Amino acid sequence: MNRNPTLKIYTIAYLIFLYAPIILLPLFAFNDSKVIAFPLQGFTTNWFAEMWADQQLFVAFRNSLLIAVTSSIFATILGIFAARASTRYKFPGKGGILGLIMLPMVLPEMIFAMALLVVLVAVGVPLSLFTIILGHVLLCTPFAMAILTSAFQSLDRSLEEAAYDLGETPASTFRLIILPLVMPGIISSLLICFTISLDEFIISYFLGGNQTVLSVYIFGQFRFPAKVPAVMALGFILVCVSICLLTIAEYFRRRGIAKTGGKDTGGFL
Repeated sequence: MNRNPTLKIYTIAYLIFLYAPIILLPLFAFNDSKVIAFPLQGFTTNWFAEMWADQQLFVAFRNSLLIAVTSSIFATILGIFAARASTRYKFPGKGGILGLIMLPMVLPEMIFAMALLVVLVAVGVPLSLFTIILGHVLLCTPFAMAILTSAFQSLDRSLEEAAYDLGETPASTFRLIILPLVMPGIISSLLICFTISLDEFIISYFLGGNQTVLSVYIFGQFRFPAKVPAVMALGFILVCVSICLLTIAEYFRRRGIAKTGGKDTGGFL
């Protein structure tokens, strides 16, 4: 069968366009010049030292770490409940309810953040780290549900029925049988939600008030040209961390599918 070379050329060009900016990050992070331009001036690690000495960066990182950990935990817990309900039970309005849960995944984040801001201001909730966490939980829950739904769907229903026949209650069956089997999916969900929350900018910008988080801090540093190389160094570190987290998440996702005997139809990587 003849393959269309046009599609192959388009795919290669698309990948180059998509990932070329990421490839440029380490080049300028180690470039001995404050000007982000070619030709490169030499090799240096001064920008990493400058980044390390910025106390405001550590405050922003601490806030983002708190938000990402909290959001990923709550989003995964909600995702477990939603995925379990969607794969195990039938109830009125199931399709509409699941559609509403998944809506933040397809809704433009600008609209989503503006709507949350209007609601929070209307009810008198002050903007803080709590409001950012609330927005990130709502954003990450659909992703957690999508991952965990795949894990719950691949479970063998006979294992659950056998546990009931042996005298286990629904609660103990869920704790002793189901949760260990879907644990790789839970770990994958935690890592994906953590990465999404750590990188999120729009919701953090709208709902953060005067709180500094990492994404908003990076955006603010671009107003000062002398700070841009240090931001490039920080971006290089964040890209490496994100790739590591996504790789680990994909490993646990595939491990969970293999553990339950399911068929892998594609994943994050």
